[in-house]
Amino acid sequence: MTTSSDQIRNNTSVKRLTILGSTGSIGCSTLDLVERAPEMFEIEALVGNTNIDALARQARSVQAKLVVTANPDAYGALKEAMAGTDIEVAAGPEAVVEAARRPVDMVMASIVGAAGLAPTIAAVQQGTAIGLANKECLVSAGDVFTEAARQSGARILPVDSEHSAVFQVLDPAHASHVSRIILTASGGPFRTFTLAQINAATPEQALKHPNWSMGQKITIDSASMMNKGLELIEAFHLFNVSIEQLDVLVHPQSIIHSLVEYRDGSTLAQLGMPDMRTPIAYALAWPQRIPAPVKQLRLEDIGQLSFERVDDERFPAVRLSLDALARGGTATAILNAANEVAVARFLNNALSFPGITNLVRETLERADRDGMLGRMVSLDDVWAADSYARRVAAEIADAPRLQAS
Repeated sequence: MTTSSDQIRNNTSVKRLTILGSTGSIGCSTLDLVERAPEMFEIEALVGNTNIDALARQARSVQAKLVVTANPDAYGALKEAMAGTDIEVAAGPEAVVEAARRPVDMVMASIVGAAGLAPTIAAVQQGTAIGLANKECLVSAGDVFTEAARQSGARILPVDSEHSAVFQVLDPAHASHVSRIILTASGGPFRTFTLAQINAATPEQALKHPNWSMGQKITIDSASMMNKGLELIEAFHLFNVSIEQLDVLVHPQSIIHSLVEYRDGSTLAQLGMPDMRTPIAYALAWPQRIPAPVKQLRLEDIGQLSFERVDDERFPAVRLSLDALARGGTATAILNAANEVAVARFLNNALSFPGITNLVRETLERADRDGMLGRMVSLDDVWAADSYARRVAAEIADAPRLQAS
């Protein structure tokens, strides 16, 4: 089904939603907003993974028509949890994709990792509006994903706070007037650390983010600033700009979420408290706005906003990501997969903190030597690059030299 712009814009009718990844942080925040405005939203399907109790509670609370677990072994438990309801139950990766294909007005795509790729692209192919909170769709499969959206006419509504901020202040009718898109970064827990301190950083230190409450993977990415590199790749695909037009500023207060600089000297910024319910609410109600239970920004209480350049020596992940983007093809898919392996090793105390970026760099160099930095034409190319990168990154990580670095 192709969702027309009239359907999306008609805020007087109920908007039908499917939430992919409903038990994660984005999914839970989405449902929090939905339950505050039951007259505006209807839940078609909820998709989760292993947290069956939470998934069942959510489905009952919002009276979803379908509830799906990605884990086929959990079908019995979910079926039992939904006993006494009329809610349809399904399980397994194919069921997740089928849920994404159901006719709705919007799919909130918040399944973490590569598992979210196939169902999100399935929804895009139907022409459904997508609230995009899955990085892999653009980082690993940007060319495939954007081409699918172009062919179907699907509207992509970014949910990441930085990309939502750009979306809110970028005038698409005058995109040629833009000189720079500037994403802001908090700087993470190591913003003021010396290089020596960063080299000795522990997982416990890296998980103490100063501003945001997030999952472990993205919190580590924030500490290394790999998250900002991945977001630059996403922005490249979302906003149709050149690599040279993308920039990052460290902004410790996390009040300005992104800026758009125009060629006439004007710079427009979106400001707000660091709460993901604001960009989620914007995506849910676009082009309208709905109330969100977010603390209002009071600049007089903040007092001061400060900015710094990214230090490439202490945080080389940003430059590494831009280099992969410039290389094109499967390079960013390999970067992303290698980073996932590296972060997991670091969290298990099997890799040093600087070893994260070193492992990603060495995996990309190995891919170049092996001729794996090729074109991206289909999802098969993405899966092949992802699988290769995970295997090679694991091989490199097991080498004593990298473990000690």
